[in-house]
Amino acid sequence: MSTTAKMIIVLTVITIFSGGILSTWDGVTKPKIEAYKLQELKKAIAEVLPKYDEYEEIHIDGLTLYIGKKTTDTTQTVGIALEAVGNGFQGKISIMLGLFPDFSEISGIKILEQIETPGLGTKIVEDPSNKEDPYWFSNQFKQLKTEPQIEVIKNVKPSKPAEIQAITGATISSKAVVTILNNHIQLAKKNYLSNSKSQIQ
Repeated sequence: MSTTAKMIIVLTVITIFSGGILSTWDGVTKPKIEAYKLQELKKAIAEVLPKYDEYEEIHIDGLTLYIGKKTTDTTQTVGIALEAVGNGFQGKISIMLGLFPDFSEISGIKILEQIETPGLGTKIVEDPSNKEDPYWFSNQFKQLKTEPQIEVIKNVKPSKPAEIQAITGATISSKAVVTILNNHIQLAKKNYLSNSKSQIQ
């Protein structure tokens, strides 16, 4: 048998063996990864919505909404959550957004994913320089009015119900978050209300 043939056989065996290991390992790790993702999703939904007993997942025109419900005497919708994704300064920003049922106010937000500039844009998640309230940026959105739309202001405290203050040195990241939220609020409101009307008819 030639050297080339031997090399081909050895490489084939190694490839098959490696593929088998990777396939087995994927089968072991994939369920764990999926379970972890679901756990983190539930945690994020709970963080941005008012207290609820259960949530219902609905899909409307490619949008996934999580409807938080109280189930005491009667079932009552307490809030609607969704993942809002868009472009930041450096790349994708993913946000779990919570809204009150009439879409007039935000109940909370949580940044799920971002790759903004370290020490500046990353303050949309946590601001280590603000010892009293490291999460001041995202905390601004609690009970923030959504109409006519959220606005960003610089260097001064907000004076209107739909205003938030930008992060100093990271105005672009601040505006990106607001743009993502404004776009998804309008989309979710339109889709959810349309779906509700169609169910009534």
